[in-house]
Amino acid sequence: MLKRTLFFGNPVYLSTKNKQLVIKFPEEEKEDRRVPIEDIGVVVLESPQITITTGVLTKLVENKCVVIHCNQQHLPVSILQPLSGHTLFTERLRYQLDASEPLKKNLWKQTVQAKIQNQATHLSIQGKDARKLERWLKEVKSGDGENHEAYAAAYYFQNIYDIEGFSRNQKGIPPNHWLNYGYAILRAVTARAITASGLLPVYGIWHRNKYNPYCLADDIMEPYRSFVDLIVQDMLIQFDLEEDLTTEHKRVLLQIPAMDVVIEGRKSPLMVAMSRTTNSLYECFEGTSRKILYPTME
Repeated sequence: MLKRTLFFGNPVYLSTKNKQLVIKFPEEEKEDRRVPIEDIGVVVLESPQITITTGVLTKLVENKCVVIHCNQQHLPVSILQPLSGHTLFTERLRYQLDASEPLKKNLWKQTVQAKIQNQATHLSIQGKDARKLERWLKEVKSGDGENHEAYAAAYYFQNIYDIEGFSRNQKGIPPNHWLNYGYAILRAVTARAITASGLLPVYGIWHRNKYNPYCLADDIMEPYRSFVDLIVQDMLIQFDLEEDLTTEHKRVLLQIPAMDVVIEGRKSPLMVAMSRTTNSLYECFEGTSRKILYPTME
């Protein structure tokens, strides 16, 4: 079942009763609302005037829900997720920690190839020249020692949006703010799926920053980024390009977990596809498979 994404941008009081999230509003004319906690996958807390009980947080993480907290600029700054999301957590974690360097290099090669392939397809969909990406895709070797991933990303962002002076930078010109928000949602979905598969998001296959608690999430989300880019492409048609991140912009970007992607030739909501990706990653660590399942853009 596809889990729901709940966004709270105004003052509310969140508590729990009978395995349900109880939502109370300060306005007397608004009736309380209740949502079964088992139906929730992502909760975004944006307003600084939200009151939430520890009982709610406990129930949410026990049900493998990710809670995202935003700063005063309305951008996600923290993620709360379960420490363990699988009954065989210790056994599965051992396979992850024991993964050999050649295996991790091979997994990173597959990840880079999947990312470049989706970038090339997105460029082609927009009528842009993707021949460089298609060439670099074939040249990726184990561990991507020649850094084709970075070259491909630079070329891709130089060409994907018809905006003068645009480059991918967290503090860069719009639509970087849309991309930042969308990637943060994607990162949370990825971290949730990793934990649910009995793995730890801190131990990456390529990312190794000692200050980053989501190295593996940053690895696995790479081929999925193009789907966020595709949503942003549609937003450029739908909205005027503004400096501010509006509620309507967030409403569109919060649809990312539910958007359809194609994985193994079949359509699936992105959140469900991500679970298939992380489970296939575990099978690679375990030794029963040599291939990570990633979605393909069509």
